[in-house]
Amino acid sequence: MAKLEKFNDIWSRACERKGGPEAVTSLLPKTLMADDIREYSDAILLSALSKQVFQSGFVWRVVVNKWAAYEKAFFDFEPMKVLMLSPDQIQQRASDPGLIRHQKKTQAIVDNAYMIQRISEEYGSFAEFIAQWPTDNITGLWQSLKKRGTRLGGNTGPYFLRTIGKDTFLLTQDVQAYLTGHKVVDAGFTSQTALRQSQAAFNQWQQESGMSLAHISRVISLGVGDNRV
Repeated sequence: MAKLEKFNDIWSRACERKGGPEAVTSLLPKTLMADDIREYSDAILLSALSKQVFQSGFVWRVVVNKWAAYEKAFFDFEPMKVLMLSPDQIQQRASDPGLIRHQKKTQAIVDNAYMIQRISEEYGSFAEFIAQWPTDNITGLWQSLKKRGTRLGGNTGPYFLRTIGKDTFLLTQDVQAYLTGHKVVDAGFTSQTALRQSQAAFNQWQQESGMSLAHISRVISLGVGDNRV
């Protein structure tokens, strides 16, 4: 791995491209403290997780417009109620024209309800599991969600965490381009090596800047390429 660029230089480049420090600051995402994340119910988190699964590779606006119908069809995403659905009822929802006709993503709602239920038995709530996870190993949480859940690989798990305010960086196309272009990462981004290298770099930048992982990630994306954030 090459010597890391100083975060001040990354910040300066983003400011130059976006119109100054105030402009960059206005584009930074919000994150929540651990105690705020602990306030989420399992139902709210299952809804947010399921929405992210459906948005992956699909038109986000369509998913958002149909989500009220999903809340109704899946009992406001209360995990225990979702787990009571029979295979026939799941199939009916997967083929419902008022929802999105996708068998595997519909089944993922049930599978992930089961994951949340199991984790809640271990930690008291799914929110506690997420809240207590240390951000200096946030890629470990990505991998845990992928392993224990369904259709949570790639950026789906990280985007879900970002949506609920858990501090995480994202490996967007621009961030990946930066990390490979500056030789921070020298392996494919699905590999354990790349995740370790990425985490180590973000941890160092966090120590330098005092900024959250989410803010660092956004600043990098604002300073390169097409600014895909």
